[in-house]
Amino acid sequence: MSATTLPISPEFKLISDWITPNSRVLDLGCGDGKLLTHLIQTHKITGYGMELDPDRNIQAIKAGINVIQSNLNNHDICHYFDEDSFDFVIMTQALQVVRRPDELLDDMLAVGKQSIITFPNFGHWRMRAQLAFKGRMPETETLPYHWYDTPNIHLCTFNDFEDLCESKGIEVVERAVVNSEHRSTLGMKIAPNLLGEVALYKVQKKV
Repeated sequence: MSATTLPISPEFKLISDWITPNSRVLDLGCGDGKLLTHLIQTHKITGYGMELDPDRNIQAIKAGINVIQSNLNNHDICHYFDEDSFDFVIMTQALQVVRRPDELLDDMLAVGKQSIITFPNFGHWRMRAQLAFKGRMPETETLPYHWYDTPNIHLCTFNDFEDLCESKGIEVVERAVVNSEHRSTLGMKIAPNLLGEVALYKVQKKV
């Protein structure tokens, strides 16, 4: 890591490993722009961000990121960008908080050749155990909210997401299944929907 490269989270490191140098990248819900800044420094990408929070927008702009203040629920991505404007469209830990994740996925693959999406797995065994034995909505490290204050409105499992992709003619190019610390095990490879806590998917339209 060079002196000017910012440290990044394990999730961002996994995502950056999937990004090709000199590509065009759109980060939905880009926050303060840390991922895009890292990709600009290490992969020489051309990066754009979309973020709702005005304070985080200001932070991203100060970091030199081209960012648009926008609510992903407005489905205005295609109003700002033309078809295939980007090589990659990234959305981390937001699929489950938007009103229509299926429609947003369509928008992502309209403006981008490939999309990278990360989300928590509601099918993890701890989730199942809390529902089965406690009879209450689960709370874990990856889903730490109470049922009444959670921003997560469309919880799904890895199987649910892959079923959605199949129904839409979307190909899963790569998948990484990890725990809350973003490490993988042999068990997660054998039974990902039962043992995996977080998934990272790279998808594209089927040819």
